[in-house]
Amino acid sequence: MTLVERLKRFTREPLVHFLAAGALIFAVWGGGGDAADRSITVSEVQVRGLTEQWEQQWHRQPTPAEVDGLIRDRIKDEVYYREAVRLGLDKDDIIMRRRMRSKMEFLVAAQAENEIPSDAALQAWLDAHRRNYATDPILSFDQIYVAGDRHRAQSVLAQLNRGADPAALASLLSVPPTVDDAPAAEIDRQFGDGFAKAIAALPPGRWTGPVASGFGQHLVRLRKLTPGAVQPLSAVRKAVENDWREANRIGRENAAYQALLDGYTIRIAKP
Repeated sequence: MTLVERLKRFTREPLVHFLAAGALIFAVWGGGGDAADRSITVSEVQVRGLTEQWEQQWHRQPTPAEVDGLIRDRIKDEVYYREAVRLGLDKDDIIMRRRMRSKMEFLVAAQAENEIPSDAALQAWLDAHRRNYATDPILSFDQIYVAGDRHRAQSVLAQLNRGADPAALASLLSVPPTVDDAPAAEIDRQFGDGFAKAIAALPPGRWTGPVASGFGQHLVRLRKLTPGAVQPLSAVRKAVENDWREANRIGRENAAYQALLDGYTIRIAKP
């Protein structure tokens, strides 16, 4: 492997991107100076950052006096931070640990947020998760509520399959006995989560069950099922990109953490 190839491979490592993003952020905002250093420098970049934060909060530019106040407060933060570190107040502090962890995780998230996925990447994600972006199946069915009485359910099912009138056997319930061309999401809103998926798996044209809903048990006759269709990327691009970004963020965070973890020797002593 040539030197150029090694450098290219090195720059693709997630830890390199992670540390580069961290260096950039801390160059702008400062990560807290060395506790042993007795000098404090507030750079033009930091002053500009303080001013921009003010403008975002108050929707106007700060006056020169207000800028001086922001700078004094920044210096006060730095003084107290260094003295706290010098006194060891950051040691064994669970809140401090959590805030430092949050900052490290933020560095990874910030890098992932800035990445723009290509059409090919989004299409690959859509192809791998087609069910998540399909339209709802459309169902038509009849149902008879039999509460939780399994013995009665078997008796009613036998009568239905011998040709009995469903209306004469139905129990009163707030949901309709007959549903026509309803999306799965609407069915689940009426009967409870998972009911549409359960009846979509039934053999069509005959009474079967019982099938559980949020109310209890039902006997169901599936009359028609129109399966959901996967939509093109152009129709679901925003949802696909949001999901891709979240998965990318998690993947980068896990990879960066693993790269850091690999540099440690872990010993665990369980009682």
